[in-house]
Amino acid sequence: MKFNPIIYSLLITLFIALIGCDSKKTNSFSSKDKDSIDSKVDSILKLMTLEEKIGQMNQYNGFWEITGPTPKEGQAAKKYEDLKKGHVGSMLNVKGAKEVYALQKIAVEETRLGIPLLFGFDVIHGYKTISPIPLAEAASWDLEAIKESAKIAAEEASAVGINWTFAPMVDISRDARWGRVMEGAGEDPFLGSKIAEARIKGFQGDDLSSNKTVLACAKHFAGYGFAESGRDYNTVDVSEQTLQNIILPPFKASVDAGVRTFMNSFNDLNGIPATGNKFLQRDILKDDWQFDGFIVSDWGSINEMIPHGYAKDSKNAAEIAINAGSDMDMESYAYIDHLKQLVEEGKVKESDIEDAARRILRTKFELGLFENPYKYCDESYEKATVGKKEFQDGVLDIAKKSIVLLKNDNNLLPLQKSGKKIALIGALANDKTSPLGSWRIGADDESAISVLEGMNAYEGNQLFYAKGADVVIGRTQFMWETKINDTDKSEFSKAIEVAKKADVVVMVLGEHGLQSGEGRSRSDLGLPGVQQDLLEAVYKVNKNIVLVLNNGRPLAIPWAKENIPAIVEAWHLGTQSGNAIAQVLYGDYNPSGKLPMTFPRNVGQVPLYYNYKNTGRPSMNEPESVFWSHYIDEQNTPLFAFGHGLSYSKFEYSNLSLSKKSFQNNEKIEVSITLKNNSNIKGKEVVQLYIRDLIASLTRPVKELKAFELVELKPQEARVITFIIDEKMLEFYSANSKWEAESGEFKVFVGGSSDNVMEENFQFLKK
Repeated sequence: MKFNPIIYSLLITLFIALIGCDSKKTNSFSSKDKDSIDSKVDSILKLMTLEEKIGQMNQYNGFWEITGPTPKEGQAAKKYEDLKKGHVGSMLNVKGAKEVYALQKIAVEETRLGIPLLFGFDVIHGYKTISPIPLAEAASWDLEAIKESAKIAAEEASAVGINWTFAPMVDISRDARWGRVMEGAGEDPFLGSKIAEARIKGFQGDDLSSNKTVLACAKHFAGYGFAESGRDYNTVDVSEQTLQNIILPPFKASVDAGVRTFMNSFNDLNGIPATGNKFLQRDILKDDWQFDGFIVSDWGSINEMIPHGYAKDSKNAAEIAINAGSDMDMESYAYIDHLKQLVEEGKVKESDIEDAARRILRTKFELGLFENPYKYCDESYEKATVGKKEFQDGVLDIAKKSIVLLKNDNNLLPLQKSGKKIALIGALANDKTSPLGSWRIGADDESAISVLEGMNAYEGNQLFYAKGADVVIGRTQFMWETKINDTDKSEFSKAIEVAKKADVVVMVLGEHGLQSGEGRSRSDLGLPGVQQDLLEAVYKVNKNIVLVLNNGRPLAIPWAKENIPAIVEAWHLGTQSGNAIAQVLYGDYNPSGKLPMTFPRNVGQVPLYYNYKNTGRPSMNEPESVFWSHYIDEQNTPLFAFGHGLSYSKFEYSNLSLSKKSFQNNEKIEVSITLKNNSNIKGKEVVQLYIRDLIASLTRPVKELKAFELVELKPQEARVITFIIDEKMLEFYSANSKWEAESGEFKVFVGGSSDNVMEENFQFLKK
């Protein structure tokens, strides 16, 4: 019987409608739900050709203006033909309900099987309404607020047709030179794991079939944050201990939180590019962790195995990537061009193609796309949703919570609200684009509230503004042609003039929002350009300076630490940046943030992190000795430690106690400490618990964060804070190549930062 594609298309359309009508997809599927979806996926796979299965594994970037003429030649025409043949599983960087509808209509109504597309976009910290950069949000240590921020991003992004975000980035990094530290949660695997879980649950919600949620994507698997020299895309060479104990925990937490997609990374890991790394993708992620979502490559990373020196050509790269477990090809064209031939040659198993297609189809069912492929394509809903007031209120809330008070000598802050002359200095203070930060590709330039606007809302003081100096010259959106201003000081005189007549000077200095992010590594962590000179020039005429930092990474600012009385870490805080900063400066919000990354004294200390190893020579008793682990020209200690952050309240810790000094496998120890707010201002404090394993089968860090609690206290209120230590808390990847707790002596530390703690000893006895 001759195949009739028209009849077949009608049959499959009816089939999909029937299998989709009863599906209720949630982020936490029961075994019955999962079996039902798997059955439907298997039924579709039986109807698919090999080319159509491979097509599900193919992701294209947006390639033509949907409202314009159909592409007739070149790569765009090829992509269009692939789309009509059902050889595209996903599109990225297509946004807007109208545009998404037009492409989805082709996939659903013009292809043989009518399988809907996924639409991916880098919704990193918001779509149009921008939250603080992820590193800033991590400084809040407020998991519910972080979850809510991701929820806002998901609702706004889904309104414009997006159903998949390439976030969260859960890479741990100890190197502030790496530009992408702004996109993650900092240096600690425990904090990073908790934040990964919060962001995934915010993006995906409790019901993936809701039109207000999107698929999350844990990236970059794995080791990307350990790039040598902090240089983006560079090689990574780490031990199994570092991989298991530091790098992988946030990824495992992502699987446990129900993340539906992973993205592999650009780097090689111990000699094997991550995109072609079977140990990572098949052995660990899919086998050991039983991850049943799918893995997408990073942009072009399959073909990048060629310059890595790991694949000889695109065909060989496709073979390596699919055999290693990479399910979807983002913009390499390697799968669509070569997989069919590789299967025919016996170099790739068709069962691996089918497994990848099954994983992708499963997520489409979970999203409810087979039931209603146009669910994200409502133009009226888009118009009513994007930028709505409750989103603005939400990002203002997380922006205030993300601010860290680094220093406040003589209680210079908060500022008085009346009767003062305030000088506001710095180009960044009047910038409405920079506060949006990097990775905000759905947002409009000039859409952020500037610090000048935020402070102008407080009318009781006289406010004088002077630019002082530009930070960058000739900025483009992606800063490919930007020049740092390292010569022009022509505006210094105006800044000095307003500083002379002011009671207090507020200086907003740091990095432009596009000086951090992908491809923006730095070898100098000081204030860019002439800003340090500007700071010192103003200091000569007025020492009452509040330094407000805008930056996407830790900075080395030793002169400011030594001389400036008040320093506020304000990061790149997004759309409501200026309002958040002004409310903190004037005391309408009491800062509670804590650093998620260590600030170095000098770039020469980097990588610098709190959970370092003690070494065999941590110090020497002889005062003249040089034979110990140190620098001869700089201290070992950081400028500001991990977990550091002050408040307008004064918090005091006392009475650290343990319920017992020894416990066994099935037992627990209660750790309690008294926290008092010894001030007349209500405030929040992040109480942090660290543990040190003194003797182990592998050397262990001097301390590791194991728990924290965000506590709010009224003036003069005291409260006993209690933590539980159990066997699980003591586990690490041991010399036995497994996660376990070992018997021995331990220290527990509790306090307000990693370098300001009380401590006690205890013992764990393993039966």
